[in-house]
Amino acid sequence: MKKILITIIVLSIAFVSVAQKVAWKQAEGPLQTQWTSLVKPDNAHPEYPRPQMVREKWKNLNGLWEYAITNVLDEPKKWDGQILVPFCAESMLSGVEKKIGPSNMLWYKRKFTIPADWKEQHVALHFEAVDWKMTVWVNGKSIGGHSGGYDDFSFDITDALKKKGEQEIIISVWDPSNDGTQPAGKQYNKPRSIWYTSVTGIWQTVWIEPVPEFSINDFKIMPDVDKNNLQIFVPGKTIPSGYSIEAIAYDNNIKVGTVTGKLNDTLSLKLSNQKLWSPSNPFLYDLVINLYNNGKKVDAVKSYFGMRSIKLGKDAKGITRLLLNNQPLFQYGPLDQGFWPDGIYTAPTDDALKYDIEIEKKLGFNMIRKHVKVESKRWYYWCDKIGMLVWQDMPSGDRHIRKDEADIIRDAQSSLEYKTELKAMVNQHFNSPCIVTWVPFNEGWGQFQTDTIVEFVRNLDHTRLISATSGWADRKTGDMSDIHVYPGPAMPEPESNRAAVLGEFGGQALIIKDHLWQSDFSFAPGHIRTSQTLEQLDSVYKGLVIKLMELKSRGLSAAVYTQTTDVETEVNGMMTYDRKIIKLDVDKLKAMHDQLIKQ
Repeated sequence: MKKILITIIVLSIAFVSVAQKVAWKQAEGPLQTQWTSLVKPDNAHPEYPRPQMVREKWKNLNGLWEYAITNVLDEPKKWDGQILVPFCAESMLSGVEKKIGPSNMLWYKRKFTIPADWKEQHVALHFEAVDWKMTVWVNGKSIGGHSGGYDDFSFDITDALKKKGEQEIIISVWDPSNDGTQPAGKQYNKPRSIWYTSVTGIWQTVWIEPVPEFSINDFKIMPDVDKNNLQIFVPGKTIPSGYSIEAIAYDNNIKVGTVTGKLNDTLSLKLSNQKLWSPSNPFLYDLVINLYNNGKKVDAVKSYFGMRSIKLGKDAKGITRLLLNNQPLFQYGPLDQGFWPDGIYTAPTDDALKYDIEIEKKLGFNMIRKHVKVESKRWYYWCDKIGMLVWQDMPSGDRHIRKDEADIIRDAQSSLEYKTELKAMVNQHFNSPCIVTWVPFNEGWGQFQTDTIVEFVRNLDHTRLISATSGWADRKTGDMSDIHVYPGPAMPEPESNRAAVLGEFGGQALIIKDHLWQSDFSFAPGHIRTSQTLEQLDSVYKGLVIKLMELKSRGLSAAVYTQTTDVETEVNGMMTYDRKIIKLDVDKLKAMHDQLIKQ
């Protein structure tokens, strides 16, 4: 009898385990990519999420979590099922595919264990991005909270951990989307036209790592091409005296520079035989930063960097141009929304994330404008690695203005939210060589205190250019005079102290049957009427590029074509939303783009 009971218990446990494993499945969305079916609970974005600050030991907490949706004021009395992290609740890859909305709260729960060899270390819990306002508890203890949809943040959870056994995390998330004033980009509670599905909750990797009591938490690297050195700043105001920094640069495993010094000092690492980073030669150095305490190494992180400069300057004709590594370079690329039919804000896999950039490169572009969204660190890593310049938009929020209107007046909370997230965006992606331009405002979306915001960004980062107000109410500030013209192309009048750029143009639409997010286009943007055959699209696009060449000779320094892919009701992408069809001939486009950029 005892053996029978034991067998029943074992079988029951096995049944429960199997039931839990099969409880989750992908939701049935309207459109899938070639990577959709590859996503499983045991392989959800397994890659190390922080390529420019790598430690050997870490643990990924992506995978199946329990979830619940409650009224915004309530706590969960039961759990509704399983959600696949890091995909937002609105996505099919999450397995939930439900609208959350501002009247509800989204809850997460999962258990995890601490590896045995992490003893005597502090444990940091990292969130790469959660949209928007969250609170976290570990083993029932409140750890803290965070507001912001696009920046990473972490907590030291050491004191909340049990000495052994399973640990438990519970998270609550609330997101008003476009009903709030916070940065939300193109997210919309009622998607239509150029506004897309909203995103709630975790949408980038969650992970833990062991760190010493005093560790390297951040650093800034600033290439100085003219002086052939890399400036390195490692903050450590809370670290006691006796600690020091060593930084070593490598070129293919060969040491090419070393510098030692104090925390909170700017160190200059001199390079031998400097190699420059550019889209045509995206060379990256490896970097190791060691932290010592009275001569004993206590922490180390691996990183990389690219030596490049970006500034304004005159060409041979005296026209103000964008200079990369002190040479004029026409920058041309697509407007890139970063939305996916299966993961919404999150690419289904790292290969998918890389794919868009690879296709943009094959098409002959040398720049991408990341539109009112901040991507995961791995997206910028691939741009660094593949060689793509990036114009980085700040996600928009609050009210919009027309071209002839004055800046809006934000209330104190809205202003604080914007500046906090803007600062986080600049600081957290400061070290990526691919980013060459910050774009605080797009088309008057949330535009306020324009001059002040430009100076705010300039103080955060004086090494890059600023397009203050892309395509809208120009306040004659920043480094670019930036207009939007559809279909265009066109250009602003050349100026002596700002480069003339075309921040958006084109937008030529083409419907590809069986590759659509939806078939009802009653809420689609007006350009849907420009749909044409493949042959017509090819001809029209060729004409646009020929006009760009003429504008370039008159002083145009950059242009952004709308857009990389179709997105929901928009069908003006160079690729379909599912990335299965490239609408234009790759070889023809590359030849045209090469001629445009290099002429």
